[in-house]
Amino acid sequence: MHNELIADINSSLEIALPEQLSLEELREKLTAHINHLINHDFEKLVFYLYRIDINEAKMKQLLDQQNGEHAAELIAGLVIERQIQKNKSRREFRQRDNDISEEEKW
Repeated sequence: MHNELIADINSSLEIALPEQLSLEELREKLTAHINHLINHDFEKLVFYLYRIDINEAKMKQLLDQQNGEHAAELIAGLVIERQIQKNKSRREFRQRDNDISEEEKW
């Protein structure tokens, strides 16, 4: 599961994180990358967040609650959470697709 998650994050953020990371290591490396984007290429970060479909209202609420502290860590958590949701949806869709008989498929 982590390999699929990391591959999706690598693709979405155009980075090359090693695929053999624990969830904690992934969060740390992703936080560092997002922090770099916050400081050096904020426009690109915004583009990536829209591409990944991060809930803007949820992100603003989290950042407001924390007064902007650890913004990169909060955003990394949202990225990971969203990618996990997308992967789960894909698996469920594939499962439903597999449950449909060939005659019912178009």
